Amino acid sequence: MARGYEGDFGRSFNSPWVLIPLGFLFLLPFVDPRRPFRLLHLDLLVLLAFGISHVLFNDGKIGQSVPLVYPVLAYLLVRMLIAGFRPRTSRQPLVPLLPVKLLVVGAIALFGARVALNAIDSNVVDIGYAGVIGANHIARGQELYRGRFAVDPPNGDTYGPVVYLTYVPFERLIGWSGKWDSVPAAHGAAIAFDLLTIAGLFLLGRRLRAGPEGTALGAALAFAWTAYPYSLFALSTNSNDALVSAIVVFALVVLASPAGRGALVGLGGAAKFAPLGLGPLLANPSGERGGRVFLVYGAAILLVLAATILPFLPSGGLHEFYDRTLGFQLGRESPFSIWGQDPSLKWVQTLVKVAAVNFAAVLLIFPARKSLAQVAALGGAVLIALQLPSEHWFYLYVVWFAPLVLAALFAAYETEPLRLRARRPSAPLPAG
Repeated sequence: MARGYEGDFGRSFNSPWVLIPLGFLFLLPFVDPRRPFRLLHLDLLVLLAFGISHVLFNDGKIGQSVPLVYPVLAYLLVRMLIAGFRPRTSRQPLVPLLPVKLLVVGAIALFGARVALNAIDSNVVDIGYAGVIGANHIARGQELYRGRFAVDPPNGDTYGPVVYLTYVPFERLIGWSGKWDSVPAAHGAAIAFDLLTIAGLFLLGRRLRAGPEGTALGAALAFAWTAYPYSLFALSTNSNDALVSAIVVFALVVLASPAGRGALVGLGGAAKFAPLGLGPLLANPSGERGGRVFLVYGAAILLVLAATILPFLPSGGLHEFYDRTLGFQLGRESPFSIWGQDPSLKWVQTLVKVAAVNFAAVLLIFPARKSLAQVAALGGAVLIALQLPSEHWFYLYVVWFAPLVLAALFAAYETEPLRLRARRPSAPLPAG
């Protein structure tokens, strides 16, 4: 990975003929030429700024690429903290010049283009391949967490059982040759995760706003996801990371249901663990009194964790399960973080870890009442904060928090459809 072999991650995704037009499309609907310095323009540019680091990574210059990730993460963390604790709304239109129908058509066209690119020129990285192998183990009644997961990748069993369970339908329907070839089942799973996230974002927009404004916001979120280069990166590598995106988005869609959001937090925790960090935030966002909400929510999390993990425990029990999954991930060494590149920063890394965990815990009680937009912002902040001290960080992890960041940013702007805006009577001129 560190040597920058061309095409190892996403193949033609890395072409400037793909990335530059896609970045332009990502910005286009939200640019207001009458207000060139509005904050949203900067926010979206920062979301694209991971590409500066990525170009250097592709050239094998990780000494330069890795440090450049942290200013981007830090900016987004600060923006989400502000949106979460001091939310402000703007009368400026989110989409100044384009009609909602065009956003819908654009999102559908972009999704079709993404699927075509996935079929024509994408590759399956180790984590996507591991998902198919794990699904095959489950279908054949074999243990997931056994001596050696596979010849290659030997450590493919570092995720929770839900990851492998989600691949079972695709492995059964599409099949697997037993080799690391094109692995079409992994393509099918990645496309499904992507489509679920798009649908979830559209529904989330409808939850954030009522009526036509909600439809417009949902369309804007769906378009932004399909145009965002790093959602395409997850799809072009056929990784499992968009599964996290879909889970956290739908946890917000069903936020009004303690059992629903608890079940989704449990699913996320039994998949890639990080969504458990959202547990305190989602426990009681409306600030309801009484213990029933906490009881239902907590029970849903525990039931899902038990139902998905206990049947797949290895002979060594929970201890061995932890060692092979989360323990392995937390203990791995990697040059893809400043902590891995400079061991003298370990004490700083420890402080950042403690701060991230405490921040996630504090959200259980403060703020006591949170709007859906605040929950999106604070959820994005939690996931970013947990990534900051990670020993191993990669560009695929951007999609874990990107949907929540987009929802928080977009919710601050007016989303009245253009046709309704045009019919609104003009304000009277001041007298005198």
